[in-house]
Amino acid sequence: MSADGRHGLTIIAFVGSVFSPWYAWSGRGAPENHCALNVAFYGPDCQRWTMTERPAGQVEREARHIQIGPSSLSWDGGDLIIRIDEITAPVPPMPTIPKPLRGTVRVRPHAINGTAFPLDAAGKHVWRPIAPRAHVEVTLDDPGLSWTGEGYLDTNGGTEPLEDAFEVWDWSRAHLKSDSAVLYDLKRKDGSALSLALKFDRHGVPETVEPPPHAALPATLWRMPRHTRADADRPVSVERTWEDTPFYSRSTIRTHLLGEACEGVHESLSLGRLRSPLVRAMLPFRMPRSLRL
Repeated sequence: MSADGRHGLTIIAFVGSVFSPWYAWSGRGAPENHCALNVAFYGPDCQRWTMTERPAGQVEREARHIQIGPSSLSWDGGDLIIRIDEITAPVPPMPTIPKPLRGTVRVRPHAINGTAFPLDAAGKHVWRPIAPRAHVEVTLDDPGLSWTGEGYLDTNGGTEPLEDAFEVWDWSRAHLKSDSAVLYDLKRKDGSALSLALKFDRHGVPETVEPPPHAALPATLWRMPRHTRADADRPVSVERTWEDTPFYSRSTIRTHLLGEACEGVHESLSLGRLRSPLVRAMLPFRMPRSLRL
């Protein structure tokens, strides 16, 4: 989020694009043949969204660098440099003409967390919040915008499809005065559940705390149910829904955690909806696959 709250940016690098219909239809046998850089840029004067899937011939991976088509992510010392060179997919109600999205994002973690958390009993799915808090510098050439703000960096890895293990999850993170809070609520396909409530200090050290009570959030226009957790008897509201799809939503919320009023970023994901053949048939329009090998 930009410091003035007007713009938001989410970037996800996929090796084996978990939401890709092409990857699902292929049998998921070759994850490096289904890579993508998903960039979602939000703001009052511009909204652009891209997630072009690339085959293995357009992907290069090293320990501190990954190239996905014309875009890349590289560690430069302690900073993560993300270079974006993509063409957008249509985002209703915006015009359907594809547009470029080009620029550089520098992510400077305040601290690095080295602890990873398994999300299932077998350890097939692991999540690590690498930098619970980071300074972010955004310089976009197209559209011509620049801003700074605070962000967050994490990674998820798994050895089976998400929809084979989970039904729904709600995740959120919030920056407090000196700490950061991250909440993870999962309902697994086998009926079990996991609730993680973590507080990270300024050194990135995690502390597990008692999960706050559930707090209901209004459903999205696609009727996606969503909830979060907040301090007891404290109001929670959705400030803006940035992403509203049949199976996923991303929002900014006003909430109260660990005794502090704060703003958070929240997401809800329905894997049951993702399994729907109708939803799978809709996804190629938002996730085109490059024809160049």
